[in-house]
Amino acid sequence: MSEEVSTKLGFIRQTLSITEAGGVRLRGIDWFAWATGGGSSTVLLTAETGVAEVLVTGQDAWILTDEIEAQRLKDEELPPNFKLHINPWADPAAREAFVREATDGEIVISDRPTVQEQPIPPSLQAYKRVLLPTELDRYRQLGQQASAAMTEVLQAVQPDWTEYQLAGAGAEALWARGIHPALTLVAGERRLPLYRHATATGEKLGRQAMLVFCARGYGLYANLTRFVCFGKLTKEEAELHRHVREIEAKALSASQPGMTLDAVYYALAQAYELQGFPNAIREHHQGGTTGYLAREVVANPSTRDSLTENMAIAWNPSLTGAKIEDTFVILKDGKLENLTFDPNFPNVEVEGRLRTIPLEK
Repeated sequence: MSEEVSTKLGFIRQTLSITEAGGVRLRGIDWFAWATGGGSSTVLLTAETGVAEVLVTGQDAWILTDEIEAQRLKDEELPPNFKLHINPWADPAAREAFVREATDGEIVISDRPTVQEQPIPPSLQAYKRVLLPTELDRYRQLGQQASAAMTEVLQAVQPDWTEYQLAGAGAEALWARGIHPALTLVAGERRLPLYRHATATGEKLGRQAMLVFCARGYGLYANLTRFVCFGKLTKEEAELHRHVREIEAKALSASQPGMTLDAVYYALAQAYELQGFPNAIREHHQGGTTGYLAREVVANPSTRDSLTENMAIAWNPSLTGAKIEDTFVILKDGKLENLTFDPNFPNVEVEGRLRTIPLEK
């Protein structure tokens, strides 16, 4: 990890050299995890910023935090590459004074810039979105654990559970593996055809259900969607899922190094049309690149960002009552590795890839 963090500090200092800034200040939990090699500044799960920040200058690398958090972070979260600056929790101005002193009052670049700061340039954003080998190793661990949690829960679920119960069981299975349940969406039989982003309610599931995870570990996100049906899918339901798999296959095949996200979006649009659903692409976002955010960049008709080797993607095409989603990484030869595949969940081969199908119980 120390070598990985040293590499990243090198990326940051390249940015300092190019921009002639005095320091880079990283406030978001995504950037904190990236810079520290998977460390967590999270206390409040729903917050975008945590209880510590990263400050990098040409000479030093600091973790900025207060006296409440410092010892725990030092003991459990931080690599040895950083010094610690601790300010009194009741005196945030002391931290600002330290930043001004450490950066010699020069320009500061930040992921969440104040009026006096400047945003992170695209070159450093690009470094964050391309996985180093050690990051990919952690991502593989996360993906396998998250998909195992999903399978475990859907093998246990019963039709008289409420959506809350299923969401709670999903969260419990993730927590048991040390994973943050950043998102657990659930739709039962009645709500499944109505809403693409179905947050859980107290309704009973009924005959079928969808469960969605954005599972966060080491700061990385494993995104996956699965379905369960109590009994057999109808012919029409099975066809909807087949259409979604065929649509996704076109996006996966288009996800090659050098391809831009808008080009993948248009490949999806064409696939929807060929399957007979020309308007469905407008009813929900289709996914995009992932990593230290559930979506680093969501693909749309104007996203010109290019895909590269060692970049993670998660597409989630959907139709009324059907959806598919896994987290993949683009490998050196352009092949895709499914980070969230679980062979214990039902699957079929689609264009040479094993893709999930609903679990029929």
